[in-house]
Amino acid sequence: MRSVMNFNSEWLFSKSTEGIPSAAPAECEQVNLPHTWNATDGQDGGNDYHRGTCCYAKKFAKADLPQTDLIYLEIKGANSSAEVYLNGTKLASHNGGYSTWRVNLTDALKEENLLIITVDNSANDYVYPQMADFTFYGGLYRDVNIIGVSESHFDLDYFGAPGIKVTPEVKGADAEIDIEVYVTNKKDGQTLRYTITDAEGNIVATKTTDDNDEDFDIKNVHLWNGRKDPYLYTATVELLEGDTVLDNVSARFGCRTFKVDPEKGFFLNGESYPLRGVSRHQDRLGIGNALLPEHHEEDMELICEVGANTIRLAHYQHDQYFYDLCDEKGLVIWAEIPYISKHLPNGRENTISQMTELVAQNYNHASIFFWGLSNEITMGGSEDPDLIENHKILNDLVHKMDKTRLTTIAVVSMCGIDASYLKIPDLVSYNHYFGWYGGDTTMNGPWF
Repeated sequence: MRSVMNFNSEWLFSKSTEGIPSAAPAECEQVNLPHTWNATDGQDGGNDYHRGTCCYAKKFAKADLPQTDLIYLEIKGANSSAEVYLNGTKLASHNGGYSTWRVNLTDALKEENLLIITVDNSANDYVYPQMADFTFYGGLYRDVNIIGVSESHFDLDYFGAPGIKVTPEVKGADAEIDIEVYVTNKKDGQTLRYTITDAEGNIVATKTTDDNDEDFDIKNVHLWNGRKDPYLYTATVELLEGDTVLDNVSARFGCRTFKVDPEKGFFLNGESYPLRGVSRHQDRLGIGNALLPEHHEEDMELICEVGANTIRLAHYQHDQYFYDLCDEKGLVIWAEIPYISKHLPNGRENTISQMTELVAQNYNHASIFFWGLSNEITMGGSEDPDLIENHKILNDLVHKMDKTRLTTIAVVSMCGIDASYLKIPDLVSYNHYFGWYGGDTTMNGPWF
């Protein structure tokens, strides 16, 4: 059975990497995660905050871990590049500071262990973002977990994804639910037990089968209907060997329809649903980006208090807990990657990996309606052939991974409406600052 153990406490932190990877730095301080080294200097307005490679080290005994066949390290956010070393051996590296990623520790474990994670937020020309109007906080600023699983288990290696993909399709008063799971080392005789429960915990569908992809019908489906009724179902799949549950995964999902009409706007479940909301960053005073659940909850309470029904989650993947809150509160979400401001010729692969992670990890969230490809990326010009090709690749990737949602971009105000890259996504949005960075508010009407 899967075991998830929080691994946030008692890390040693140092801005020195001396002795890495065979020993922890001599000069260090004890910290608990989530942690950023820029909570103060990243907020003083000087734009001179510490950017470089820092070290997190943790000693632990194998006996204190789950007693399972395989042990994975799960890192939910390390900004912006990181490397993992266990007992002096480099096991993995990752570029992109806003997504979940995992490392198989099993073969490198000893009875007593030294785990070192180096995190680097220094400037480079291949990891986004590199130019933006927000701080690129360095650190292990979200949860770190240990996941123990059996040899046969739901996949943990594909871009931090949950191993389960739920696709609802509303058909009249009913809904057809496609549930697909990804199993590693599945053996003969092992079966899968699918269960769908409603918000009250009642079973509405169940099936035991050998198939990794099953369809279910929900009669008289209760729709996820925005702020007024954000109703959620739960899909659970168990991997069985006889009567023994080897592993299990679950995902909440909502059943809804939507469309965007160029003349009439956004429609939710067949009804006009004007979108009015805010853009949200993940930091706050004195804490930086190392938010705790209560900070996410307070942000959500404030957003709902002003009457918003939509959020643009700027300009990167946010914490899974906040996406969960969006599902629960009925917010319409635009989720995007930090392909922002300055196109990097060496950054194409990073946009692809960050977009793959964003969609794979967040596919099941009912609140997400739009995938954002880029933000104000044409500050250096809009007709760069490499920039245009990069957007075509991302747009095709998203539509291949998710046939249920729309792609969009946020265009900087001075970019002309005839720019070639504006023709690539399904929707186009402009960021206008009339009366802020330039001009005045009377300019909005003539532009529209």
